[in-house]
Amino acid sequence: MFETSHVLSAIPLLLLIPFAMAGLVLLNAGLIRSRSTAHILVASLCAASVAALVYVVIGFGFANATGAGAHAIHAAGKDWYFLGQGRLFAKSINFAEPVGPFVLLLQLFSVALSALIPVAGGAERWRIAAVCGSSALLAAIVYPLFLFWAQSGWLSQLGFIDGGLASVQVVGGINALCIAWIVGPRQGKFSAEGIPTAMPGHNAVLVLFGCLLALVGWLGLTLAPLATAGPVGTVMLAAINMVLAAAAGALASLVSTRLRFGKPDASLTANGWVAGLVAVSAAAPSVNPAAAILIGLVVGALLVFAIEVIEIRMRVDDPTGAISVHAVGGIWGIVAVSILGNGEFLPQMLGAATLIGLVLPLSYGLNLLLDRFVPYRVPPSGERQGLDLFELGAGAYPEFVTHREDYMRR
Repeated sequence: MFETSHVLSAIPLLLLIPFAMAGLVLLNAGLIRSRSTAHILVASLCAASVAALVYVVIGFGFANATGAGAHAIHAAGKDWYFLGQGRLFAKSINFAEPVGPFVLLLQLFSVALSALIPVAGGAERWRIAAVCGSSALLAAIVYPLFLFWAQSGWLSQLGFIDGGLASVQVVGGINALCIAWIVGPRQGKFSAEGIPTAMPGHNAVLVLFGCLLALVGWLGLTLAPLATAGPVGTVMLAAINMVLAAAAGALASLVSTRLRFGKPDASLTANGWVAGLVAVSAAAPSVNPAAAILIGLVVGALLVFAIEVIEIRMRVDDPTGAISVHAVGGIWGIVAVSILGNGEFLPQMLGAATLIGLVLPLSYGLNLLLDRFVPYRVPPSGERQGLDLFELGAGAYPEFVTHREDYMRR
């Protein structure tokens, strides 16, 4: 996939990816209440750090990103690869050549980005120690396993296409769903009758600025690998499609909320922008601009209803909408490759089914097991106090009141 002669020219694009991480962190921080702002920032930093370290030690070898060999099952007259045979600490890489280090850095950024997504799903009630443990499981087992299947293993052999690392998004979104299930809803989120209560975020400026940073980072995430292999025209097409899908997703969410609630919603519009980036990731190099716009329009409208279903029907408390944006949006993007791109329908559907039928139970089981040893949820008193004070001892806004009157009356 990677051409040695093109790697150097792709490095500037590679270095844009941390902007996606910064954008997500700011967006998530703005969408939660002010009394846990510093906590989600520190938790995000810890998640990204642990994921990167564990991935280079263990996960990178399982992902077999440098062609170090793979374990296979022989069936139907063919070897089906299911797990890489790379060495620990990325010792399979030849650092004298540029391709191996480029792939490692790309995947370090990618797994760190994937680990940030579950932090949003457990926001305002997930302990930092548990965040670190869950991020380690994601980077060591879940993420490299599906990445190998999608890029080198049996799914790839069947024709599955993931042109822009959509697995980064969906694996993170699925893990966010597992975390939200395990930690349960925030106090006061649901009434005794199961009716959800609005808990608006505290800073729309952070949310909207995070969207703009996310676009810069997503361009790097999608274009860097393309620039090492594909022609310049393909790279530019992917960049155009990323911008168009994000724009269409934001406008579709804005119109959907206007029609449904009477007024447009800033946070849902911002999430529609990011969902457009997520959804087009798999198809960006292989569809025309009209198809990219359609992908963005569909996911922007779908997002509004997905958030309602997850919150009202499933009674899952997802403070930032991360599950809908990354899991639902990413799965739609994978399916869209077969509808609007050059992918075959059956392999793409099989990839989506694998994420739901194998990755979801695996993620849930691993996190449920870890919860037995490292309790995920803070006690009720800590949640009322706010995680900034409870776990960090200081708030993000020490000069402002960050608690509502209902807390002061307790």
